[in-house]
Amino acid sequence: MGDSTVVESNLQNSLERVARGKVRDLYAVDDKTLLFVATDRISVYDVILSSGIPQKGALLNLLSAHWFSILSAAIPNLKTHFVSLEVPQAVPAALHANLRNRSMQVRRLQIFPIEAIVRGYITGSAWKEYQAKGTVHGMNVAQGLQESQEFPDGPIFTPSTKAEAGKNDENIHPDKAIELIGEKYARRIETLSLKLYTTARDYARQRGIIIADTKFEFGLDVETDEVVLVDEVLTPDSSRFWPASTYKVGVAQDSFDKQYVRDWVATNGYKGKEGVTLPDDVVRQTGDKYREAFELLVGKPCREVIG
Repeated sequence: MGDSTVVESNLQNSLERVARGKVRDLYAVDDKTLLFVATDRISVYDVILSSGIPQKGALLNLLSAHWFSILSAAIPNLKTHFVSLEVPQAVPAALHANLRNRSMQVRRLQIFPIEAIVRGYITGSAWKEYQAKGTVHGMNVAQGLQESQEFPDGPIFTPSTKAEAGKNDENIHPDKAIELIGEKYARRIETLSLKLYTTARDYARQRGIIIADTKFEFGLDVETDEVVLVDEVLTPDSSRFWPASTYKVGVAQDSFDKQYVRDWVATNGYKGKEGVTLPDDVVRQTGDKYREAFELLVGKPCREVIG
């Protein structure tokens, strides 16, 4: 790992790797702590591509850390899994420079098996369902909405299942979330997700970004019975970020995410296929979008934060 694109992490067996996600590799630090290492991998349509996006892992990692700080300050009782951006001492010193910015120590927790999605604007799968049935995740919403319109009654909690690797998450009604994790925790997660979204929405709006929707994940501290915010938070990979300056109701929006990649993959017939390599211009354009979103939200140039 270094300044080049990092699609695989290698800690030289200093820590046990316990999981490999689409973007992050997870290592065991001790029985209470994990090390998240954010690679530059990118996935579309539930397939990890051969190409990576330079610095993407560091940008996502540091943006999540920024949000943990912002949200914790705004919501005093919020509990998060964030521990530190420091590299564990067990990792050889020669690897520390390569892991800096793209790694994060977090608490080990029992993860709830749902994705806590909050939608402030109607787009994506919600818009498709609404066009077909007039509902969103099986719930009745205001009639006569246009694509990309803000929900007139405020943001809505629209959970999904948490699918195994290679499978698609399934949009579910909030009542199904209650069946899966119990009413006590489902209600807590719904309330907290909406509070997190509105706090982030207002922060981002002041900086020129509309957060159309986002996905949160939560864990349980079994010793304290507390619901804890985990995983990446409010990044272009877990959210739809739109530029406020070009927002227009009734049409699809430009976005600060991997839409360039989705479009290229779909247009060229590679949807769902393994081993796809992206052309340089798609890699560059996608990286530019990630950097632009980071700089708007953090308020500093990438080169100043990452180097």
